Amino acid sequence: MKPDPVIDPPSLLHFWQPRYWPTWLGFCLLRLLVLLPLRAQRGAAAILGRLGLLFARRRRSIAATNLRLCFPELGEQARQDLLRRHFASLAQQLIEAGMSAWASDARVRRLWRVEGIEHLLGALAAGRGVILMSGHFAAVEFSGRRLCMDAPGMAAIYRPNRNPLVDAFLLRVRRRSAPNLIPKDSIRRFIRRLAAGDVVWYAPDQSFRRKGSMLVPFLGVPAMTNTALSSLARISGAPVVPYFAARRADGDGYVLRVEPPLADFPGDDPAADALRVNAILERHIRLVPEQYFWVHRRFKGRPEPFADPYARPGGDPPPGSPATSA
Repeated sequence: MKPDPVIDPPSLLHFWQPRYWPTWLGFCLLRLLVLLPLRAQRGAAAILGRLGLLFARRRRSIAATNLRLCFPELGEQARQDLLRRHFASLAQQLIEAGMSAWASDARVRRLWRVEGIEHLLGALAAGRGVILMSGHFAAVEFSGRRLCMDAPGMAAIYRPNRNPLVDAFLLRVRRRSAPNLIPKDSIRRFIRRLAAGDVVWYAPDQSFRRKGSMLVPFLGVPAMTNTALSSLARISGAPVVPYFAARRADGDGYVLRVEPPLADFPGDDPAADALRVNAILERHIRLVPEQYFWVHRRFKGRPEPFADPYARPGGDPPPGSPATSA
């Protein structure tokens, strides 16, 4: 099999222009935060999260809308508390990107407790590759550093960052966990990696409005949903193994849980498959709701009669809301 082209990040020395200096300053702060003990990192994340709530108004509005739609049983004060904890989680996620880049293997092993790895290794033994299915949870980026120690040769879908310097940095981080990065629209390369026996990380939980999308409930709210997981599993014959990463409630580390491969998947109905996958995601979201990625416009692009829940009063869409934006 002809090897896939490698996505090589450009040298960071290319980004010396003044417009990148604020990003460099952020990297310096991130490098210092990585040196702190985990509990101190979380204290710093709480402070940074409050700043995010204050200044990231558009993302705050999106997250607040999502929480209102998905947790109608919560009172206003409870949702505000969840929103505050979510922004602290987003700040911690930035620090964890630094941990992915600079933490030693010994520190990574010490921080992570792995459960159910036998399910992944058993699925790999079949020789058809594995689709490692998860969602956009805060700790999933950092979990790759630990997971690749037990399952080397991982591959992952990659979507470039709009900031070229941040993109170059993240490419370096992600290639430590997943040497084979797959452009987000390269289905053929996805299938080839599975045929080569690789583990391919895949998250089907963001808004999707292309061919193959369906309106499927997500946390009880109709959402445009990607049903490609069924097709990928059917074409490749690869088992789908759910896994989830979360910060431990005691503040002393992280837990990575690998679940058994999905039985009888895919089925005959892609919508039923998507509903089944959503139910798995929802179960884990309810365990650690603040650690899910609520700043994504999950309920955009729905057909009539569903209104755009993110539209500002008066009917105008929020700034930066073309179809391609998150």
